Amino acid sequence: MKFFPLLLANLLRKKIRTVLTVGSFAVALFLFGLLAIVRGAFNQEGEGAGTDRLVVLNRVSMIQPLPIAYRERLLRIPGVKLVTGQSWFGGVYQDERNFFAQYATDDGTFRAMFPEYVISDPQWQAYVADREGALVGAALARRFNWKIGDRIPLKGTIYGGSWEFNLRAIYQGRRPQDDTSSFFFHHKYLDEREAPYWKGLVGYYEVQVANPDDAGRIVQQIDEEFANSPWETRTSTEKTFLASFMRQVGNISFLIRSIGAVVFFTLLLVSGNTMATAVRERVRELAVLKAIGFSDRFVLDLVLAEALWVAILGGAVGLALAKWISLKGLSVGGILTVFYLSPLAIAAGIGLTVLVGMTAGLWPALSAMRLNIVNSLRKV
Repeated sequence: MKFFPLLLANLLRKKIRTVLTVGSFAVALFLFGLLAIVRGAFNQEGEGAGTDRLVVLNRVSMIQPLPIAYRERLLRIPGVKLVTGQSWFGGVYQDERNFFAQYATDDGTFRAMFPEYVISDPQWQAYVADREGALVGAALARRFNWKIGDRIPLKGTIYGGSWEFNLRAIYQGRRPQDDTSSFFFHHKYLDEREAPYWKGLVGYYEVQVANPDDAGRIVQQIDEEFANSPWETRTSTEKTFLASFMRQVGNISFLIRSIGAVVFFTLLLVSGNTMATAVRERVRELAVLKAIGFSDRFVLDLVLAEALWVAILGGAVGLALAKWISLKGLSVGGILTVFYLSPLAIAAGIGLTVLVGMTAGLWPALSAMRLNIVNSLRKV
């Protein structure tokens, strides 16, 4: 008798029970995949940060601006290679629920500051030539079905009034963790239309340093340069800034781990009880196998293989669904800019599936291996 046909026959003996157990693993691993996507989205915000970039904010609050004149003073600090001023726009597209990040930026330094954004030269030239031009990420364009040449209206909140932009360029990310859900336009267009009290101001500065190893020194020098001025600064590396911003949401990692632990513990109890029931129902059959010469090890492997097949099949279905969701390019209403299930998370899910399957089947398999042939054959 071959091993696999016997294994298949046992799995198909109780079809509904097998399907429900496989479904339990599928649901659990689908939830694991979604949690990994959410956790990865928060972590990858920081992982996508440039190692050579600093963020210079107003010391009072990140919503307070800084003078445009600071740009030249920043460029004079030793080790500073490039400076780009950006301002958060905060407009509304059609409905307030259509949230996405919008920045007024300096097109003269944008590409050098953010080399991870891939933009074709013709599209970039078209964007630069149009004062009302807009540069958007590929994920954002897919979300609203935008295409080159579209006229995009935004309702200003911070900067009041109605604004219209021409979509001239769409950028891609070089890496999966690169944000492709943002909207950029010319700061000079903002300068033309903003209220007088906004003139000569910029939201914050991105600073590129020549050597990332000097970042700590330059951070200190920047803040010392503007100490005791009406516009004091608070500078940090881009990764530190994004990490601190995400911490405002709460301890996402702890929450996700807690939910995942509860899910897998429940799955372990359910699958373990299912395998124990399956073994109890087949006590005489297992005893017959041992009586006709099959070893204790064979019986142990048979029961463990059943548990593993159910776990792996269900886990594969759940992870495949989670990966499919991530490939759809969802961004949870613009809140999470990166929606990506990494190969490492998939490998972790497979590992957990195998671990739960082995653990759930181990005790029933040991019980089957230790069956006394005579006593088991007497059972009805």
